[in-house]
Amino acid sequence: MTVRIKLELASGQSLAGMALQVLRDGQVIGQAKVPVQGPLVLEVPAGGGQLAVRADRLQAS
Repeated sequence: MTVRIKLELASGQSLAGMALQVLRDGQVIGQAKVPVQGPLVLEVPAGGGQLAVRADRLQAS
């Protein structure tokens, strides 16, 4: 399953390098860093459940 995420901050700050995790029912099923340009695209295992995204701004480059 492909998950596409577009992130924007109202302040206009860059999100490049920010670590993100995609979770299903609280379990990590994918992780990546935000690219400099374009949306973040992840391939994760297909399945049912509630999806969530966790971002850690402290790890941004």
